[in-house]
Amino acid sequence: MKMFEPLQIGGMAISNRIMVPAMVTHLCKEDGVVTGDTIARYVRYAAGGAGLIVVEAMAIHQVKSGPLLRISEDRYISGLRELARRVHATSDSKIVPQIIHFLKVARSGWRQTTDMLSLADIDLIVEQFGDAVRRAREAGFDGAELHSAHAYTLSSFLSRANPRTDDYGGHSIEGRLRLIGRVIESVRRKAGNDFPLGVRFNAEEFIKNGYTVVDSRRIAVRLAELGVDYISLSAGGKFEDAVHTPGQVLFPYSGYSGDRCMPGDWLPRALHVGIAAEVKAHLLSKGYPVPVAVAGKLDDPRDAERVLGTGMVDMVGIARGLLADPDWPLKVKRGETDRIVQCDYCNVCKALDGTHRMVNCALWPQGDNQAPKDDPTVPAPRWAEADTVLTAIPTEARVELKWSKALGATTYQIYRADEQDDPQMIDAVKLTFWNDNDVLGGRTYRYFVRPCAATGTPGTRSNTATVKVPAPSYMVTARKVSV
Repeated sequence: MKMFEPLQIGGMAISNRIMVPAMVTHLCKEDGVVTGDTIARYVRYAAGGAGLIVVEAMAIHQVKSGPLLRISEDRYISGLRELARRVHATSDSKIVPQIIHFLKVARSGWRQTTDMLSLADIDLIVEQFGDAVRRAREAGFDGAELHSAHAYTLSSFLSRANPRTDDYGGHSIEGRLRLIGRVIESVRRKAGNDFPLGVRFNAEEFIKNGYTVVDSRRIAVRLAELGVDYISLSAGGKFEDAVHTPGQVLFPYSGYSGDRCMPGDWLPRALHVGIAAEVKAHLLSKGYPVPVAVAGKLDDPRDAERVLGTGMVDMVGIARGLLADPDWPLKVKRGETDRIVQCDYCNVCKALDGTHRMVNCALWPQGDNQAPKDDPTVPAPRWAEADTVLTAIPTEARVELKWSKALGATTYQIYRADEQDDPQMIDAVKLTFWNDNDVLGGRTYRYFVRPCAATGTPGTRSNTATVKVPAPSYMVTARKVSV
């Protein structure tokens, strides 16, 4: 499989094409020091076999921001060194920190914008990035990633919504690129040209008047010219369309651009791959074979292998899927895809991040702060009754499902087939009932439920319940169209 082929990223060789993108955990305290829980989260990813692990955003400055890791002073190096050491002692996974600067936000909804920074402020940010990556190298990381995506400082300068009017202004693409260009120069000056450096930026902003792939192709070429070793593409997550909740700081993933950044269950799978493929093709056309990664609902192994096998991108970023099951790479490699704890994109993790609470997965056992360790010897869940009974009661607007409890089950995967289509998993729940609100009246549907243990080991699926949903009243006199 292409996903298990090695890849060279500058001076860093990764054993496979599976990336854990940066995802905030809030497992540290407000002092930003690495904790045992922080280390355990990333060791778990390493044990699961991911090729490249990007550690959650680390701030380069001392600003009140809740439980966020820091790399702003030398005193943080010892904790970061232990994190890198423990990951390296666990597997051949490579690990890089994501380095971030962010502008101020307030509970009132006010936020600092790029035009509020003085030239001296900008000069300081440039030096702080260089110092932070130098610390990452001293701590023993394999490289570093600059966070120039979403709502944060480098991305805000890169945005078409950048309100500055000077040499760093949004009126020209060169103005928008000036800060990231100076930051990369600072990093190379302080951390060395041989230290692998990646940049994550938005392939599209998904805000009114925001930039699209037309600009991201140009941005990628400039980053390649500046010598970055890989490009990681994300999308959205902007303040410009964020929805303010009274009493809470503005959360950049609360508007439509946030939905594109962390797409929920109603959005299509692999939804950013086409954009990323355009960026990759454009880079190659200009003579730059820089490895490109993309994220966005890529946890189906078939999708991941398809986009890698066709050369659309070089790495697949799987954040929520690997949060749900850090053993995803090993299970895919061993052909045990039926044992994967499949993310259902409920976005509980996103909601926890939005309120600065410890981020975990709703599919883990209640109260756990880390994914369960894989154990293939865990018995498969079994139904408490000899004859499992799944009932499906249709109404004009939905189908109500109920089933009996299975012993040893942590979750239940719900599968649905429309007419003659193949069954697809549509949700995973911990309860023994569920309503399907996405059915069309007048059609026949088939359902079954599969119980799963905490480690993903599946039990025998339930009986199949077949129902025909009543046609809505407005269809009675509507003209039928032949197909």
